[in-house]
Amino acid sequence: GTPLNLKFGKTTVARDLKIKGGYKPGSNVSRNLVAYSNVYWGKRIASALRGSPVGGKPVGFLTAEPVDFSEIGNLGDISRVGSLTQKARAEGRPNESIIVANPGGEETWPRLVSAYGEPNCPFVIMNNSYSTSYDVGNKKGFEEAYYLKRISRGFVFRAFPGPWQAVLEKPDGSVEVLKEYKDKPRLREVAELVREESYKRYAIGNDRWMSG
Repeated sequence: GTPLNLKFGKTTVARDLKIKGGYKPGSNVSRNLVAYSNVYWGKRIASALRGSPVGGKPVGFLTAEPVDFSEIGNLGDISRVGSLTQKARAEGRPNESIIVANPGGEETWPRLVSAYGEPNCPFVIMNNSYSTSYDVGNKKGFEEAYYLKRISRGFVFRAFPGPWQAVLEKPDGSVEVLKEYKDKPRLREVAELVREESYKRYAIGNDRWMSG
């Protein structure tokens, strides 16, 4: 990975999770850094769930990624962990909030809620590695609590409960919010706005891969 990824794995993920043996070349955390980083972020979401108005209840963390949970010494407010298996389904607890990392396409999400979720309890899907919908967010009615999607010359961004934002990335790497939306916009609408504003200001000079 990049030097930044290496630093994040060593100084943040491995230390915070108290990985046995730490971050070393060839270790599980070094070979599957995204998977272990999702546990790190899941741990933080679990703390927020425990402290929310619906908090004080157990929080389960499930993943479809290769994680050896026996290597992790500090799971914080996560009360149980596992893979997306029948065993994990059977181990569900009453009034348990669930966090699922990278479960796959959104067409599977309602089935996951049915299989692993509890009535009236938060069910969080985080850091899915791909989208099966070529648009902004999902089409299954899930609320996007934190969303960042790269588009040509910028991003689509939202942090709940704030508005959706069309964000321009400038040649120097800084960003500017061009427009905010109360309701989720269409990808084409945001992409055209950002691309046209970039060309108006910088012509062809706004390319993050260009030197100088």
